[in-house]
Amino acid sequence: MTPVPPGPTPAGSEVAGPPVADPGLGEVPSAAASLFGDRLPVALAYAELLASAGVERGLLGPREVPRLWSRHLLNCAVLADELPVDARVLDVGSGAGLPGLVLAIRRPDLHVTLLEPMQRRVAFLDEAVTSLRLGGTVSVVRGRAEDGTVRRSLGRQQWVVARAVAPLERLASWCLPLLAEDGRLLALKGATAAEEAGSATGAIERIGGVVVGSRVVAPLDSVDPTWVVEVRRGGLRPGARGGRRGR
Repeated sequence: MTPVPPGPTPAGSEVAGPPVADPGLGEVPSAAASLFGDRLPVALAYAELLASAGVERGLLGPREVPRLWSRHLLNCAVLADELPVDARVLDVGSGAGLPGLVLAIRRPDLHVTLLEPMQRRVAFLDEAVTSLRLGGTVSVVRGRAEDGTVRRSLGRQQWVVARAVAPLERLASWCLPLLAEDGRLLALKGATAAEEAGSATGAIERIGGVVVGSRVVAPLDSVDPTWVVEVRRGGLRPGARGGRRGR
């Protein structure tokens, strides 16, 4: 396999040279070069894949293409700063690979598993992993987070991430059983993240979780804010069960 390009540039670092222009997506924001560093060509290839095959297959709405960088790619890329070196990360309800593929692109030291129940999305993810040459660090699994087989094969994770999957209370009920003791769920949420975290705290505690808190992650002025809610797994109480249907 072709070696993975060199590692990422830490958020906030400057990269020389103007942003690369892509005919389909317009000008790439300077923040992309700063965040992805030497990995920018891989990020560009993924952006092109989302704007073409992703739209054609219904994984991304055509109206999202003009804001693909600001609303999706950079929004996910800043989450990489929350993860330790060489972390193993499970992306629940990965969809088109957000945030899992973005994390793997920016941080080649991470080992990322993309969990997705829909076959057409799984096919896209498999193709993306192959075309972006990420097979050494990224795997794709078809399944739902609450399925027993998934919990047995993918359980005891230290890090689980999810974006635009479900309300926090339900998401936690799916993800806590996948975490090891003291493992963390990082949920990317909208501007009402703190409100949602507050209202879900009691229910999450009843199933063995602890809402660590919510915070804004936006290391660069030109990157739209990313709200993250962090949930830690304590001891999952006997008889605690997740929702009926998950990602």
